[in-house]
Amino acid sequence: QVRLADSGGDSVQTGGSLTLSCAVSKFCYANCCLGWFRQILGKQREGVASIYNSGGFTYYADSVKGRFTIYQENGNAITLRMNNLEPEDTAMYYCAARWGGSRDACEAFAAFSDWGQGTQVTVSS
Repeated sequence: QVRLADSGGDSVQTGGSLTLSCAVSKFCYANCCLGWFRQILGKQREGVASIYNSGGFTYYADSVKGRFTIYQENGNAITLRMNNLEPEDTAMYYCAARWGGSRDACEAFAAFSDWGQGTQVTVSS
């Protein structure tokens, strides 16, 4: 069973920054996609950022472009650097992984199979 341990959530004020981290128990050698999702209570989970291991292609939701950056530290760890945070970014954030599949699927935040337990980010105005 693959385990993902996400961490780094906290409470910050508008304009602040946070870095989320995720350690994955399975090594990503090639053609895998690691990403971050978020979910506001009562709403659907949405993709925030993803990275396709082969080539290092990164993808972002429009709402976070220019403010969030996803990094792959090595084959089994990713981080999400979040700058200029807004109250609308308040959510539970989850890291996720998919093994195999296309770059297009990674861009579409599709078919992730393994998930972390979530880390809460709260941004106050």
